[in-house]
Amino acid sequence: MSAYLCIMSKAKSDITIAFNKKLLMVNTAFRQFIQCKLKEHNVDLTFEMLQVMACLWNEDSINQQEIANTTVKDKASMTYLIDNLTKRGLVSRLEDANDRRNKLILLTEQGKLLKVKIQPVIDEMHAVTGKNIDVAKLKEFMAVLDKIESNLKMR
Repeated sequence: MSAYLCIMSKAKSDITIAFNKKLLMVNTAFRQFIQCKLKEHNVDLTFEMLQVMACLWNEDSINQQEIANTTVKDKASMTYLIDNLTKRGLVSRLEDANDRRNKLILLTEQGKLLKVKIQPVIDEMHAVTGKNIDVAKLKEFMAVLDKIESNLKMR
């Protein structure tokens, strides 16, 4: 019985390794798809900058830490990204009236208009991602990913 468990354990380990590699490959393909579409539409943004913009399109006038939490970026990276978006005229910083140490990040008019240009690209990406995949399978996969995330956070 012990040899059987060892073989099963090795098989599970191998498939887990392959699964993790596939996740990284999908992430890379996702990023490349977005970068290619941004370039096609002459949008000078990195994938990370687009993540920040998407966060602000969902909720404008939030602080830098909230954006960092939503986009899963560290504070230093977030400062760099917001600096670059500010230089491009897409966002601005405003001192929080309730806490002067806190800066709110706001979309500029140019940043708001960019959503109109980018939204079709985002919609296309979602359509391509889900093509030929049953909704039930997507929900099942989401549950698996939730479990993996939970497993990793328990460590």
